[in-house]
Amino acid sequence: MVQPKRIGHVVLNVRDLAVSERFYTDVLGFQVALKRERGTFLTCGKIHHDLALFQAPQDAAPAGDLGLNHIAVQIENMDELKEVHRRLKSCGAQIDHLTDHGMTKSVYFRDPDGNRIEYFFNTTETAEEGLAMMRSPGRTLGELVLEDV
Repeated sequence: MVQPKRIGHVVLNVRDLAVSERFYTDVLGFQVALKRERGTFLTCGKIHHDLALFQAPQDAAPAGDLGLNHIAVQIENMDELKEVHRRLKSCGAQIDHLTDHGMTKSVYFRDPDGNRIEYFFNTTETAEEGLAMMRSPGRTLGELVLEDV
């Protein structure tokens, strides 16, 4: 059986391409790789694109309870997580919750179209340590508290 290497990229249909492009670049720090009439391709700076935004039809139905749960974006450390949290609050983004997963610490929030996004950083040095922590019996999730600095 073929084993996937990683998720290649995510594509979202959005109500207002300009609003979503500003949110993902100005608030979340993505870079524009390519702009087209009906879509914008965004990158984290290492590959051709990590995220694409396409203009949805005017009569597009809102997202329901099925389908995409969230997009997870890895960052480096707690300082960056605090910065993301501050930026989200300053632009009025809807913050869902903060979580300490043990192997990661995360902030979950909504983009302008209501898609849930998680920004997280790994708390372990290696992927193996994180996997072992994930598999450990009795593992619990904790609430994460970010102090405003």
